[in-house]
Amino acid sequence: MSQANNKKRSVYNTTTSSSSGGGANFLAMKKAKSQAVACSLDNKNGLQHHQHSSSMIQDSNDPNDVIDPAAAGLGRSATNLSRKKATPPQPAKKLVIKLLKGIDQYLGLFAIIAEMRFVMSVLYFLVFFSYAAAYDPLDPNGNITIKWDIMSWTPDGYVAVVTMNNFQMYRHIMSPGWTLGWTWAKKEVIWSMVGAQTTEQGDCSKFKGNVPHCCKKNPTVVDLLPGVPYNQQFQNCCKGGVVSSWGQDPTSSVSSFQVSIGLAGTSNKTVKLPKNFTLLGPGPGYTCGPAKIVPPTNFLTPDRRRKTQALMTWNVTCTYSQFLARKHPSCCVSFSSFYNETITPCPSCACGCENKNKCIKWDIIIMKKNLFDLYLSDSKLLSVVGVNTPRKDNTPLLQCTHHMCPVRVHWHVKLNYKDYWRVKVAITNFNYRMNYTLWTLVAQHPNLNNVTQVFSFDYKPLVPYESINDTGMFYGMKFYNDLLMEAGPFGNVQSEVLMQKDQNTFTFKQGWAFPRKVYFNGDECMLPPPDTYPFLPNSAYQKIFGISTVIYSMLFLLIGLW
Repeated sequence: MSQANNKKRSVYNTTTSSSSGGGANFLAMKKAKSQAVACSLDNKNGLQHHQHSSSMIQDSNDPNDVIDPAAAGLGRSATNLSRKKATPPQPAKKLVIKLLKGIDQYLGLFAIIAEMRFVMSVLYFLVFFSYAAAYDPLDPNGNITIKWDIMSWTPDGYVAVVTMNNFQMYRHIMSPGWTLGWTWAKKEVIWSMVGAQTTEQGDCSKFKGNVPHCCKKNPTVVDLLPGVPYNQQFQNCCKGGVVSSWGQDPTSSVSSFQVSIGLAGTSNKTVKLPKNFTLLGPGPGYTCGPAKIVPPTNFLTPDRRRKTQALMTWNVTCTYSQFLARKHPSCCVSFSSFYNETITPCPSCACGCENKNKCIKWDIIIMKKNLFDLYLSDSKLLSVVGVNTPRKDNTPLLQCTHHMCPVRVHWHVKLNYKDYWRVKVAITNFNYRMNYTLWTLVAQHPNLNNVTQVFSFDYKPLVPYESINDTGMFYGMKFYNDLLMEAGPFGNVQSEVLMQKDQNTFTFKQGWAFPRKVYFNGDECMLPPPDTYPFLPNSAYQKIFGISTVIYSMLFLLIGLW
């Protein structure tokens, strides 16, 4: 039937196409009617065409292969049916689709943000703690540099001079001194040393005749003690490992020794650098980087007329971190002032209370006739022979205190003048097993830029940032008080500091007169909470009329009445 209709339409269209003139509009209307009839007939037979198109579409194996009904020869009715069946989604369905897409995008964005936050947290953690472990804001360039200079080649190795330079401004290496270690890259041995020695020789059984000084894969080197024979000494050696800080005494901030290495390379291309350097000064806290080849060092002859050069040079840089050295502070700070009777003590357990059960209790009796303090102990521990001897693990023997710190720094605001003010600084040692040699005290205060006089200490301003002068280093006078004795009646040093006022900034309010930071021997001390500082009274007590004024006034009054 559809084919008959198509034939009729084709004949009719041929007839109408051959017509012309005024009947064009009539023919167009007839054509529209015939198309409407054809569409109705096509809709009746649409089911057959739909089934035929469905079978053709199902024959396609590719799910993405969409067959056009018109291209498949299904005719116009199948196309109309497909348009009728593919109805647009309802508004609610569109809303749900948009909502799901939005949630999906939001979850994806949230996952990206969470991943970025995690990455940033990891980077922040690494950067922060790496800088915390190697960066000191008051001494940003401070480090210990270990330099190896190969001076000559030997048949099986080389002879090198190892120099340790302490470039830290206020952190020195005190007794029992430094300990340097490393790991050989190959099977090197140490034939001999001058100015230092290894703590262990190791297994040298495979050598016959001359036995090396050390055969260990990872040797440990220490400085020689003072007084060794001259044939064992080397320049800047034999100080028991004590190295001064650069800011305190640059000439004493160097330690060096000479070492002869065997079974090693004999040229710049065959020498393998040692690795895994370690430094104890004297305890933990230092982290050393890898050895790096640098330009050879130049040397001047004693007459300073000739310059020589090392055959090869490499450097190792070691930095200090208080976090690696100890888990608790090693000192604390207390405050007092003339304008307030309150004494702000060190915080309780400021340095940890692990040793509270093994401390020494003391009683102080003031002997007025002899004008000195007598320290009496109720502990029998001090009577034990060798109890004061330092331990290898640096375990302290402390006096019993509420803060349990080996060292306490007391800052007392003593006097106030018109143009000046005076502070008294006292350092007390509570450790019976430690004498602090070449001690240093660093304080940060805005008025340290106008220090007029320091009476019993040596003083040096520290200006790591040239535009800011608020940090200074105090240290003992040589042969006078540069040694802080062990705990007891002589275990303290003290001095007064006179500073000129800056009228634009000077005040006693809100704890301004107390330091912001305090370091002892390079370690930061714990300060008390700011709300416990001695405060300036809001209104000081003042006598309106003195007694003498009242007496004289009454006398003049009586004379006048007489």
